[in-house]
Amino acid sequence: MNSSVTSLPIVRSLATERRNDILPDASIAMPRNEGALNVDAVGPWMLLADDCTTENLSIFDPVSPHARAIANLSNLVFAVTGLIFIVVCGILLYSLWRFRSRPDDPSTEPAQVYGSQPIEVAWTVAPALIVFFLVLITTRTLWDVNADPPLPHPNDGALFVTVVGRQWWWEYRYETYDGRPLGFVTANELHIPASEPGTERPVYLKLESADVCHSFWVPRLAGKVDLIPGRTNRLTLVAEEQGTYLGQCAEYCGTQHANMLIRVVAQNPADFDSWLANQSLPAREDPAMSEGKQAFLAQSCINCHRVRGTPAQGGYAPDLTHLMSRQTLASGQIKNTPEDLNHWVRDPQQIKPGSLMPAFGLPTRDHDLIVRYLNSLH
Repeated sequence: MNSSVTSLPIVRSLATERRNDILPDASIAMPRNEGALNVDAVGPWMLLADDCTTENLSIFDPVSPHARAIANLSNLVFAVTGLIFIVVCGILLYSLWRFRSRPDDPSTEPAQVYGSQPIEVAWTVAPALIVFFLVLITTRTLWDVNADPPLPHPNDGALFVTVVGRQWWWEYRYETYDGRPLGFVTANELHIPASEPGTERPVYLKLESADVCHSFWVPRLAGKVDLIPGRTNRLTLVAEEQGTYLGQCAEYCGTQHANMLIRVVAQNPADFDSWLANQSLPAREDPAMSEGKQAFLAQSCINCHRVRGTPAQGGYAPDLTHLMSRQTLASGQIKNTPEDLNHWVRDPQQIKPGSLMPAFGLPTRDHDLIVRYLNSLH
């Protein structure tokens, strides 16, 4: 935990600054870190709290069948436990009033009663039945939410994606959609088709980790599922409404855990097909950017990053083929604007301390050429 964040006012100031930065286009962005403050020590929901009026993060406002099942289970548990709380507190208050000490009572000690078989049976059987009931309901919900995905087949309307958690960003490998093979990779923004009346378009996620434990959680779409090294877990999403849904890595995974944000963009099928068509293409070739392209390929960037259609075939860092089609950089920490991209390339450590991309200290000319080239990758 970073001791540089020591007071709630500082955190609230950061949250307000973030809100002012991001609300116009509903993208998640963090103010640039100049080295004085690191917000990793605080919970992600504290930083997002002021944005909830625009970007709803409540599990009690679901937009998918699985999230609705979880919300219904939560409401039922709250109702049962709330009723128990009221009954216990009522009995306690009645006992305090009924057996209170009275000035005219000569007795200094209440009568001692040892054992009551009916009462003992009641307070043993009743909790056991309540627990058994909740276990059955929870098991049924887990069974519904964690159903095994089917195999892809033509015209199934289903999207299959492999999600890889990395420190500290998300990799999305698009496998098939509607039975058609895709085979491209994006980062940090998961685009999915939204369901239509009478037509459900499920999204089947295969969850893996490339390093440490992560957890994928988009509250309005599904529950939390961990990404564990050496293990494959699965999650199903069904977005009933179009929109951008925010999520968060929910398992502590290192210094930038709080800034490992998730964006799920649910689009109507026509827009999603257009997005797929663009993402499937190799990198855009612009003759005016040839010098910048050569400057980029001459750097060690290509050892980690991939730009399809070029010699840059690294697979360790985000795929940059269509970089500027994304709304944010650094897993949602800053907006994807030319200005912020320029700052990110110059010194990522000022924005996301501990990230695995170093500051290369490029000559000004090379830096400008590379940034212009990256800005052309739509």
